[in-house]
Amino acid sequence: MKITMIGSGYVGLVSGACFADFGHDVVCVDKDVGKIDALKGGRIPIFEPGLDHLVSSNVAAGRLAFTTDLAQGVAGADAVFIAVGTPSRRGDGHADLSYVYAAAEEIARSLTGFTVIVNKSTVPVGTGDEVERIIREANPDAQFAVVSNPEFLREGAAIDDFKRPDRIVIGGHDEHGLEVMRQVYRPLSLNKAPLIEMTRRGAELTKYAANAFLAVKITFINEIADLCEKVGADVQEVARGIGLDGRIGAKFLHAGPGYGGSCFPKDTLALLKTAQDFEAPQRIVETVVAVNDNRKRAMGRKVIAAMGGDVRGKTVAVLGLTFKPNTDDMRDSPAIAVVQTLQDAGAIIRAYDPEGHEQAQKVLPDITYCTGAYDAMEGSDGLVIVTEWDAFRALDLPRVKSLLSQPVLVDLRNIYPREMVEKAGFTYLAVGR
Repeated sequence: MKITMIGSGYVGLVSGACFADFGHDVVCVDKDVGKIDALKGGRIPIFEPGLDHLVSSNVAAGRLAFTTDLAQGVAGADAVFIAVGTPSRRGDGHADLSYVYAAAEEIARSLTGFTVIVNKSTVPVGTGDEVERIIREANPDAQFAVVSNPEFLREGAAIDDFKRPDRIVIGGHDEHGLEVMRQVYRPLSLNKAPLIEMTRRGAELTKYAANAFLAVKITFINEIADLCEKVGADVQEVARGIGLDGRIGAKFLHAGPGYGGSCFPKDTLALLKTAQDFEAPQRIVETVVAVNDNRKRAMGRKVIAAMGGDVRGKTVAVLGLTFKPNTDDMRDSPAIAVVQTLQDAGAIIRAYDPEGHEQAQKVLPDITYCTGAYDAMEGSDGLVIVTEWDAFRALDLPRVKSLLSQPVLVDLRNIYPREMVEKAGFTYLAVGR
């Protein structure tokens, strides 16, 4: 089938490359000339494990192409996916749908024959109705169907998530459109991935509900971690004790500095705004958003307390800046608030992240970026692990101790056993332990 992906960002590029790998003919469209030129030159603008090989192999096979010409990309397509950004709108927190609506209007002028317009972007309930109205108004003679097909890709594991999904959600009303989508995803039938068909509004809400629920789990275990510290329990033991219950599950029960990234912060906020518009308050999610925002700076204060309550003039080594490992994404990373809290208290920051320096410099310009983990520790007064990259899981503790002027290790991801670190002569502080 011929598939067009409008938007060559994280979702569009990963989805387009995976569809091409299944044998579909895919063209990715983007208005950013620099991005398209880079992709044509074999340069991937984001870090995602395995994506560079997936893109290059399918370009070489002639199944994947890139263009800035939307009309050319849309003409003759069986399915056109809208995969543009939907950031939080400045001022009110609603999802900014201007890119989605602009894409819909431009798509309408380029349609030839029956085409399925697929909302892949994360959009509030009712967006599909508005996209359909825009296209009909712009091109009354167009033959098309609008469906919702939300993405459930985890950064750092996106290719595997796409090819071996827990489920595929498709929302629509037009049988012809639904049949096209069944054929688009037919290659996944060998993996027995459940294809769930529902109403378009149901599919739109499913995406927000899923992310909000995961945000609730993260925030719940973080608050339990705070209680564990007060009563002398270990949150990792508690998490295992409840996670083995099949009704609860072990995933997203890892205590830490709070959630961040491109999805949870903006999607929980957008869900709250939708709920307000429809007068159906989501009190649990409201609390989750507030608790998570407060937690990030609280982690900075935790570091200050571990270093004697005063960090003015002291140097802190920070390992990990991205919101999670295996990505270069800094959006709403807990590291931002941790670093800024330390800086506000007068600390000097030396930081290292395996992939995040370029993006981090845009939001944290006034810190020293180091070439490696041990380089960051050189001459520092204490160490804090913010992101659990594999490279930080087996540090040479005697070497770490020799580099730090004070043997203080704050482990915000609980990746080290307390007994081992304290035996090595460190003051060790973790989360919920």
